[in-house]
Amino acid sequence: MNSNYEEWDRIYRKFPLEVLPWELGRPRKVLVDLVEKGLIPKGKALDICCGAGTNTVYLAEKGFQVTGIDISSKAVEYARKKAEQANVKINFMVQNFLKLPFKDEEFDFVFDMGCFHHVEVEDRNTFIKRISRVLKNDGLYLLICFSYKNGPAWNHFTKKQVIHLFSRYFEIKEIKHISSVEGDGLKRYFYSVLMEKK
Repeated sequence: MNSNYEEWDRIYRKFPLEVLPWELGRPRKVLVDLVEKGLIPKGKALDICCGAGTNTVYLAEKGFQVTGIDISSKAVEYARKKAEQANVKINFMVQNFLKLPFKDEEFDFVFDMGCFHHVEVEDRNTFIKRISRVLKNDGLYLLICFSYKNGPAWNHFTKKQVIHLFSRYFEIKEIKHISSVEGDGLKRYFYSVLMEKK
């Protein structure tokens, strides 16, 4: 397991949730909008890099059968408590996103809030192939990743890059440039990409 990935557990142990920018304490608006409009039908869902489980709990409350994975055992501990408080049943696992110990075509929907943009360049193709493998035929993948508008960085993407990286395995149904005021009060820019497995 890559030590850079293991660093996430240290972050969750060192800092309270309130200071982690990505932990908003409420589900992501783009996810809520798509679910409320019926564009992501209820089914078996995987929340990859689920963190403290806010989006995972939201999906369970909306009737999805949800599995949440995160590499941080501390994050999963938070997530389990949140699910217990919400009185929803979720299968949480401490797991590396490159391994995905699931059957082929197990999920109808995969949600990825900020996971892919932390995948090392050399692991990107493996990650994308494994997401495709665990999705059912015509399954949906909602990716939210950093945009180039945040400034130059190895994991800030252009629309062209996103299309190039994913189009071999997915048909891109919708790609939108969005902004969000994160938990630290700073505005960040993202691509929200709804894809269907080819």
